[in-house]
Amino acid sequence: MDKKAETLALKAEAQRQGFELVGISPAQEAPRIAEFNRWLEAGYAGQMHYLPNRAKAYQHPRHVLDGVKCVVMLGMNYRTSEPTDVSHGDGRVSRYAWGARDYHDVIHEKLKQLCEYVCQRFSDASVRGVVDTAPLLERDFAQLAGLGWIGKNTLLLNKEHGSWFFLAALLINVELEFDPPFEADHCGTCRACLDACPTAAFPQPYVLDATKCISYLTIELRDSIPTDLRDGIGEWVFGCDVCQDVCPWNHHTPTTLDENFEPQQAMNPIDAIELLEMDEDEFKKRFRHTPLWRTKRRGLLRNAAIVLGNSMSTKAIGALNRGLQDKEPLVRSACEWALEKIATEGCEA
Repeated sequence: MDKKAETLALKAEAQRQGFELVGISPAQEAPRIAEFNRWLEAGYAGQMHYLPNRAKAYQHPRHVLDGVKCVVMLGMNYRTSEPTDVSHGDGRVSRYAWGARDYHDVIHEKLKQLCEYVCQRFSDASVRGVVDTAPLLERDFAQLAGLGWIGKNTLLLNKEHGSWFFLAALLINVELEFDPPFEADHCGTCRACLDACPTAAFPQPYVLDATKCISYLTIELRDSIPTDLRDGIGEWVFGCDVCQDVCPWNHHTPTTLDENFEPQQAMNPIDAIELLEMDEDEFKKRFRHTPLWRTKRRGLLRNAAIVLGNSMSTKAIGALNRGLQDKEPLVRSACEWALEKIATEGCEA
């Protein structure tokens, strides 16, 4: 086997499939596994129990694919247009969820094509494609594969693409040429991401307390959002891009050509009042194949009620009052909080 030629051919195929970033690292123990375990011990994972439950599996990629020899790290750009200004009653959705399809589905289709390509090239190949669901510390291996550095906001940063890209991985039991790891840290003295976080979710640079992160609170948390963090939610109905929006490395990045990530008009911004009026069937019809499905109806309506409370708009009062009769206690309590906030802190038209 011509290792160099096969490596270049695989990278070219990955780029043809739409992955702008491609790098290859050896299959080894995750470089930051000790830091990851300390992070878990600190309780920063919150209700994401799948992380500590699989803690040992994150130690080495062989737990994802037996016999793995290399990890092909892939990055796919999802930056499209800029966020539209919100009006009273509107909410913000993280950019990665603006499209009509869940990015997992989009990327898995491309990974399937890559897996087939590998199996055609190597008769005895064993290969597995994953995108943020397997016990693999993707950012560690992306840095090891030369794709960038891990920033103070804990996201992988690339000089050309900033952090506006999805990470995926192809694990292969064939040995290819490895890329040199990315050694530099180009964050310097910048603290933009740390200082801009509305809920102070960074106890220190390069460490995220997920239990305070707006993305965690609006997506992963299944219970009521702590009252002391609700004001910080601001206009965010699903996810949060604050630490990315302020990052200097994200200010001049290219936009994607992938139509799957083009924003739906109703997502940038999203109508929080309309969300609060949704029944289960309407929720399923609109969000079944999008990232917003993860919150379930009760979580999304909880978020919408908090955003409406933060907006302090008289337009929201009718929907919030109707929300007091919702079948879900989570939604009812959020509506009650929002109405009380509007009543006590004043209303805006």
